[in-house]
Amino acid sequence: MTLHDRVAVLTGAGGGIGRALALSLARRGCHLALTDTNERALNMTAQMAGELGVRTSQHLLDVASRASVAAFPGEVVPVHGRVDLLINNAGAVVGGGCHPVRVVDLEWLMAVDLECAVTVTRAFLPLLRTRKQASVVNISSLFGFIAPSGEFACSASNFVVREYFTSWRRGPADPPLKVPVNQPDGIAPSIARNARGAPAVLQEIVQRICADMEKLLDMPPQIAAEFVMRGVGAERGRMLVDLDAILASCLERIMPVSYWRLPENSNPRQRDEQ
Repeated sequence: MTLHDRVAVLTGAGGGIGRALALSLARRGCHLALTDTNERALNMTAQMAGELGVRTSQHLLDVASRASVAAFPGEVVPVHGRVDLLINNAGAVVGGGCHPVRVVDLEWLMAVDLECAVTVTRAFLPLLRTRKQASVVNISSLFGFIAPSGEFACSASNFVVREYFTSWRRGPADPPLKVPVNQPDGIAPSIARNARGAPAVLQEIVQRICADMEKLLDMPPQIAAEFVMRGVGAERGRMLVDLDAILASCLERIMPVSYWRLPENSNPRQRDEQ
């Protein structure tokens, strides 16, 4: 799939991997319909992409709102006329164990991570099916393979996204439409700064998530975005962006019950706490 003079819809484009994906697409000559909930960050991404010579439009969109998502294609078509590529990148974090996490926060996470990917895809499916070549790309994470302690909600949402679209890809043939799933790991994130958690431990959880991610996830988003774009061009069904994601995928298959003991036992801080 060539990306020059195509039109891509990208959710969660305000920063991090979303902005990097937008600029990577723009460098390939792909026109962009960008969404985010942060207007200032969204406008900055659109400006940076526009300076690379492509047509851009920015749309404030709450992907958890079904009504807003249903109306979204009607905003894109008058500007761009078509859609060739949809990248579901918008995501969220909820930290905490099974009991402390509130049901309302769990529902919010599923609405942002899972439901938005499903509803946005369904909203653009009629447009995508009119194109000779089209693709839906879902940005997931390492938590779609493994379930770290205290991150059960994120693991659940990422796993469901991965399996939902994997099952769709293996369903009835739809030749022009490709549905790759990306599992990037090690990407320096901005998502943790908008994390939710159980009220009693919210601040502690958010600080821990940010600190751990800053130490462990140091892959520049620009590098991850280039991996994703090369995978889109090659029409790969699944892309494991980082070596850690590849190792985690293999480890979970070999040791599906006890894999979690290895990273925990290798962490001095966790050994001391035990």
